[in-house]
Amino acid sequence: MAHSEQDILTGLAEIVAEETGLPTDSVTSEKSFTDDLDIDSLSMMTIVTLAEEKFEVRIPDDEVKNLTTVGDAVSFIAGAQA
Repeated sequence: MAHSEQDILTGLAEIVAEETGLPTDSVTSEKSFTDDLDIDSLSMMTIVTLAEEKFEVRIPDDEVKNLTTVGDAVSFIAGAQA
């Protein structure tokens, strides 16, 4: 089942909140995972794994480095579902 970009953003915000303790409303499309949300590479891999499970997509390791913002991840997941 394909999720809308809003659903993906909401789901990612929940995953990031669980991993970091940040409030879900602070996780917006324009936020950078490293600069704004202070997510390190280990936490990022956990977030990617949880997102893969939640949205039933595969995010290759070589793509993760291209996902610098929450919006990048939302776009990638939306495209991977198609």
